[in-house]
Amino acid sequence: MEIGRGHPLRRLFGELVERHFFQDVQVRDPRVAGYVSNLLTDFAHADNLYRLRDAQGRRLDDVGEMLLESDPLGPEGSFDRERAVRKQVGDFTLFMTGLFPEFVAARRSRRAFPRLDLLLDYVKAGKESYFIVSSFDQFEYQQEAPVFRRLSDMFELCVYGLNLVKQDLERFQRDYYQRLERTLGAPDPA
Repeated sequence: MEIGRGHPLRRLFGELVERHFFQDVQVRDPRVAGYVSNLLTDFAHADNLYRLRDAQGRRLDDVGEMLLESDPLGPEGSFDRERAVRKQVGDFTLFMTGLFPEFVAARRSRRAFPRLDLLLDYVKAGKESYFIVSSFDQFEYQQEAPVFRRLSDMFELCVYGLNLVKQDLERFQRDYYQRLERTLGAPDPA
């Protein structure tokens, strides 16, 4: 599912990412900011967040399993598959650590038996995955490669910038509900 270019959600994410990346975290790269805002828009639909499937068609939500799936010599392996899976790993880890770090932390502590993603550091996996994607720098991938190199190099700053975007979105939500309560005449909790 894709959200159109002129959709208000795409514009909102674009403005928030650009403001925080350019002003607050000093990531003044329009291509990186554009990539990250498009990522937010793309992942607004959960099917896109969890688009990776294994050879049996099972949805992958475990970073370790995703990394295993990226093996170019595996059952579904090819270098194009490796690039696509590594790109998704970078996107997934950036999104989750930037917007839902509490989910990542809680996920690690809830498991009775270790799973592969418990052994991995999301940031390390994301940086490494974007770096590998950037190494695909020939032919049809030549134009995108520098963006992925910058995403790898500035992964932590992008995570911080996304956390600032999350704070804005939470504030917007609180403000909206407070206005709604006032409009409906609900008692003010203060």
